Amino acid sequence: MDSEHLKTIGELAKPIVEQEDLFVVDVEEKGGNETVLWVYVDSEREGVQVGACSRISRELGFLLEAHDLIGSRYRLNVSSPGLSRPLTDRRQYGKNSGRTVRVRFKNGDQYERAEGVLVQVQDDGIEVEVGNDRKKIAFDAILETKVIPQL
Repeated sequence: MDSEHLKTIGELAKPIVEQEDLFVVDVEEKGGNETVLWVYVDSEREGVQVGACSRISRELGFLLEAHDLIGSRYRLNVSSPGLSRPLTDRRQYGKNSGRTVRVRFKNGDQYERAEGVLVQVQDDGIEVEVGNDRKKIAFDAILETKVIPQL
């Protein structure tokens, strides 16, 4: 399935997901004997509930069938992104404030990393406390941000 199909699926999912006060983070396809379609959703304020994923899956499944977008056997999974996936939407940063993050970003011609506590989220970027220093990083410069689970 090409990226245009995945984008279309994301657009179909958007209003359904928004009814649950969530937003679409990513849509991806994983192959094998049958197509497995993953729709990742998140919330700005809290975790994603299983019931919401189930309702989204049912409604989106009906739409996918009606639009005949996949054309073969498939399995649809709706899930939160989980901690192993990087933050990909600016709306994900606010609820992760206060958590430890690892950020890869571009600073001029250099690629840098910062690992520390996400202390502030603004419209144009984030601030990460690394030791005794605070590093401001513009969203446009961020290549990847991952939340680091703490014990």
